[in-house]
Parts: sequence; structure tokens; C-alpha cells
Amino acid sequence: MSTGRPGVRAGARDWAIAGCVAAILLVTGLSGEHSAANLDLLGYALLTASGLALIARRRAPVPVLAVTGLCAVGYQAAGFDMPAVAFLFAVYAAVRAGHRIVTVAASVTLLAALPLAAMASGLHDTGEAFAQARGALEVAWLIAAGAAGEALRQAEQRADEAERTREEAARHRANEERLHIARELHDSLTHQISVIKVQAEVTVHVARKRGEQVPEALLAIREAGREAARELRATLEALRDDGTNPPYGLDHVPTLVERAQTTGLDAKLTIGGQRHAVPAAVDRTAYRIVQESLTNIARHAAAATASVWIDYRPDALVIRVDDDGGAAPDTDPVPGVGLLGMRERVTALGGRLRAAPRSEGGFSVHAELPVDRTP
Repeated sequence: MSTGRPGVRAGARDWAIAGCVAAILLVTGLSGEHSAANLDLLGYALLTASGLALIARRRAPVPVLAVTGLCAVGYQAAGFDMPAVAFLFAVYAAVRAGHRIVTVAASVTLLAALPLAAMASGLHDTGEAFAQARGALEVAWLIAAGAAGEALRQAEQRADEAERTREEAARHRANEERLHIARELHDSLTHQISVIKVQAEVTVHVARKRGEQVPEALLAIREAGREAARELRATLEALRDDGTNPPYGLDHVPTLVERAQTTGLDAKLTIGGQRHAVPAAVDRTAYRIVQESLTNIARHAAAATASVWIDYRPDALVIRVDDDGGAAPDTDPVPGVGLLGMRERVTALGGRLRAAPRSEGGFSVHAELPVDRTP
């Protein structure tokens, strides 16, 4: 979670710069000479406001540019012969934010207005040469401030572009690696699993055709081969997925229950509450919880029945899978990879998972996944 410290530091720097500029302008104005126009209080106020306006230079660079320019013209007209220091900072900030045309227009306007304001207050009576030198210096400072802002803007743009390029390259490498893994899985596992599944099915078919008793171990191998083939296909689809195919979710839970029934398990699905849309992560996690629970029941529980409850609540999705297997209430479950995976998925979503034997016998998996339905 972000602490917001970079923003706090930037705000503190803005306050410090604005305070320093305002203090320098005010102290210089108090100690310097200015025309006796009986506008001292107004001039001091404009000097202070010119500096303090820089507090908002990041958030509102164009308004700050206008305020500092008007303050500069104002305190010149009030008889304070002070450079437009705050306006230079505003020019830098506005150009850095990308407002180049507005900044040029404001600077030209200010350069035209300052001599008029100075003449109105009786300042700059030292001759035309002095006025020209002063004007050239002001132009030079404005160009320097604008150039500094433009240079930093270009540097930030290049840094952002480099970051985007790195992210795109990383995504490209990740996609290539994902496809490579998919190819390796397909080449190394698909054929072997298919051979196991076909051999088991053929053996079962031949045994039944001959009227022989089919061993339970052989039936388990056949079902495990089918399940492994389905899981491998789903894994390969996920690895090859480019975002156009929807992932497995709650809509596929009835298929899981029907598949469990084909193994001889009396599985039932009950859906309660008013069904509503849930986040994609919750949708996928709910499917995986039911899938893993039914798989564990088929492999380890020696159960005859299984019940799947899905309850849509306003702020949560509740999943419960019970069986009547051989788990005793006084035995502690041994957390396998599947159970640990379920717990990690649920915890990552801020939910709760309880997996333990039932008091009446059998095992129960109970998960609550929070659902944020704020529009």
C-alpha cells in the first residue's frame, strides 16, 4: 500500500520554495527604495502574494503564471522596482507541464506591461539605454526559465517512454515464456497421459466385454487419466490464452458436479441467494475451490455423497462442499498441496477458509469470499 510520501515531499518543497521567494521579495521590498506613491501596503501584499502563489504551481501552473504576472505588474505600478522572480518560477513550472504557447504569450504580455507599469509609477528614469539593458536581461531570464522547464519535461517524457518500453518488453518475454511452457507441457505430457488414458480405457472395455471383474485400481487409473487430460487441456488453454477466452468460473460448476456423478458419487449442487455478478478473481477462485474439493473427495474420501452449496450474499460469496467420507471428527486434516492452494487463493482475496472433519463424519470445506459491489 502506498504511503503517499513522494507527494508529501513534493508538497513540502513547494511550500518551502514559495515561502522563500515570498520572504526574499518582501525583505528586499522593505529594505529597498521605491517611489512614494502611498501604495506601500498594496505593494507589500502583492510581493507576498506573488511568492505564495507558487505553492500551487504543480497543480495549477497556468493560473499561477497569470497570478504571478499580474502581481509583478501590480507591484511595479505601486512603485516597487523588483524583478519578477516568482514569475520566472511560474514560467518554469508551466513549460514543464507542457503549456508552452500559453507561457510564451504570458511572457510577451508581461514584457510589454512591465515598462508601462514602471513609467506610471515614476520608476526607470535613468534613460533609454538602461531600459533596453534591463529589458534584454528580463528576456534572457525568461528564456532560461523556459528552457530549464522544457529540458526537464523532455527528460521526464524520455524516462516515461523508457519505462513503458521496459514494461512492454517484459510482457513480451512473459508471453514468449508462457507459450514455451505450453509447448513443453504439450510435447512432454500430453502424449504420455493420452497413452495411459487410452490403455486404461481399452483394458476396462476388454475386461467388461469378456465378462471379467474390473479391478477398482484400474477404474481409478482410467478416471485419473481422464481427469489429468482435462486438467492438462485447461492448463494449456490458460497458458495460451490471449485474454479473448473466458476463464473457468461459477458457470462451469454444474459441469464439475455432473462430472463427479459419472464416477459414482452422489453429488448435488444447491445455489442460494439472489445471483449477482462477482469479480473475476472471486469467480475463478470459487470454481477452483469446488473443483479441488470434489477431486479430493473422489481420490481420498471414500465418500458416497457430496453436497455443493453456493450462497450469493450481498457482501460475500459462500462456498461449502461436504461429503460423508471416512474423516473422523477427532482427526486433524493433513494439509496437502490442493488445500494449501485453496487457502492461498482465499486469503489473497481477503476471505476465510475452513477445511475440517464434520462432527457427523465426513469432511467439509467452507469458504467466504468478500464481494465489493460498490459501483
